[in-house]
Amino acid sequence: MKVTHLNDAFFSRLETLSLNLKSSLAGYFGGKHLVRTYGQTVEFADFREYQLGDDIRRIDWNLYSRFEKYFLRLFTDERQMQVQIFLDCSGSMGRNNPQKAAYAVATAAALGFLAVQNMDKLTFNFIKESGYENPFGTIVGKNAFFRAIGAFEQLEFSGDPDIEACITGCPDTGTNNGLTVIISDFFTESNWKKAVDYLCYKHRQVLLIQIMSPDEIDPAYDGRVNLIDSESVDLADPKNMKIRITRGLQLAYEQALTDFKEDIRSFCMKRGAGFLSVSSDMPVERVLFGELLKVGIMS
Repeated sequence: MKVTHLNDAFFSRLETLSLNLKSSLAGYFGGKHLVRTYGQTVEFADFREYQLGDDIRRIDWNLYSRFEKYFLRLFTDERQMQVQIFLDCSGSMGRNNPQKAAYAVATAAALGFLAVQNMDKLTFNFIKESGYENPFGTIVGKNAFFRAIGAFEQLEFSGDPDIEACITGCPDTGTNNGLTVIISDFFTESNWKKAVDYLCYKHRQVLLIQIMSPDEIDPAYDGRVNLIDSESVDLADPKNMKIRITRGLQLAYEQALTDFKEDIRSFCMKRGAGFLSVSSDMPVERVLFGELLKVGIMS
């Protein structure tokens, strides 16, 4: 993968952004996400009446002198979240389209950067035919992050991996403690919907980012063409075919693509998951600063 968006200028433009996760998530102590529970930070949140067993060191004695009742000072709680990023490394994601592959990698890297900037735990998980791969382990801090993305340019895209098996088989998926992002074109025969259901069962916040190339969104083909499946290694595969492109066929493709995207959007909406479909010719910054704000992931 020779095309790349990853450079110092790219990451410097992300400094003003942060991930906006649901405040009901549990997470770990020591992060930067405010949650609805009360904790031990220095930021005051509220008062409540003393109850038997409470820590008497938190009693506000000034209020006691005024009301002759015991009140506790409550402070905000900040948690560290676990951010999982699953990147589809199938053939359709970049085997013959380095621009699409570079765009997917840049999107994954940008979200990962925002995670470590928020002091969150991060894992990059690659969905491959051989199964799920997590070559970097759990990443905490920018030094570990930049060491990891240095290997991104060696990523290879091929085959048609099983998204469901890779995600449900991931051993470090926590419960109610962060965000899981799936980056794919979802042009697959694997049952990715079961993977999303599994993540929802684990009470994860879920975001699906569909990346397609301009040719996939609006194919400019006419006449007789040979269609070769990018995920096929056998030219005799029945998915490969010779076909005559007509205006009627183009209209049918447009409708099928619209229905395909609407099915994903409707599925995600019913499960409280976020969904975003973008073209690989859209500036990555526009996705981050604009589109993700609309789905409530950025702030």
